[in-house]
Amino acid sequence: MSIALTNIYHTYSKGTPFERLALRDVSLEIAKGEIVAIIGHTGSGKSTLVQHLNGLLKPDKGQAAIDGVNINAKGAQAKAARQQVGMVFQYPEHQIFAETVFEDIAFGPRNKGFKEDEVAKQVREAMAFVGLDYDTFAQRSPFQLSGGQMRRVAIAGVVAMNPDYLVLDEPSAGLDPRSRNAVFREIMALHKSRGIAIVLVTHSMEEAVKYADRLLVINGGQVLFDGQPASIFKEHGAELVQVGVDVPQVYKLAALLRQQGLTLPEGIKDETALIKAIKKAKGWK
Repeated sequence: MSIALTNIYHTYSKGTPFERLALRDVSLEIAKGEIVAIIGHTGSGKSTLVQHLNGLLKPDKGQAAIDGVNINAKGAQAKAARQQVGMVFQYPEHQIFAETVFEDIAFGPRNKGFKEDEVAKQVREAMAFVGLDYDTFAQRSPFQLSGGQMRRVAIAGVVAMNPDYLVLDEPSAGLDPRSRNAVFREIMALHKSRGIAIVLVTHSMEEAVKYADRLLVINGGQVLFDGQPASIFKEHGAELVQVGVDVPQVYKLAALLRQQGLTLPEGIKDETALIKAIKKAKGWK
């Protein structure tokens, strides 16, 4: 199973003085089960790219397909294919609309034709999964929740639809460190328990290297690099800086320590792993 973009072009404000080519000849494939981070400077085309993954945007040229089904076509087959991709936008208050948390999460399963008893079951399971107590939150207005809780409601609404692919556009934006860590714990638990693909759009290089096993670097509406995060950050650091993308601090520090003669393994993903590697290299307990 996979999402495939083939020779995608997309232009905003076509035929006006504000015409802008946002994507140019983009081809890539994302398999179910992958964790893919997409990075790039503001305006590089990241959000435009992911909105082609579930048909929110239609390409000027090229094709977006899921398991060979053109998702921009008409008909039940294309609709079913689009519903395999759940998307959580950067600001959940723009995605949440119902009067209660229950009704908001229930919208997706109902739209897929689930019966009411199955809808209720999906809502309960999704709320439990994202750490929202059903009795406490189900009948609350989502607009009275904190930013982190709203983010969880938005994720629960997608989880309740049982997607094969989950697209998250800056899921940690505006969250404090505790809420950010909680959201990512839930995302990674979802990936582990259901084997779905996670597509993460982020400005945080630390998030990209910590959670993803594949990295897409977007620049000027094109895929500049596609590969393992460790390899891209190691081999293309100077080029990344030139296009407005930095190398994670943990990579910079590890490289500096290696220059000082410390033997450290490649692919260190976060501060905890770096500290552990330093202790081992130094022979500390």
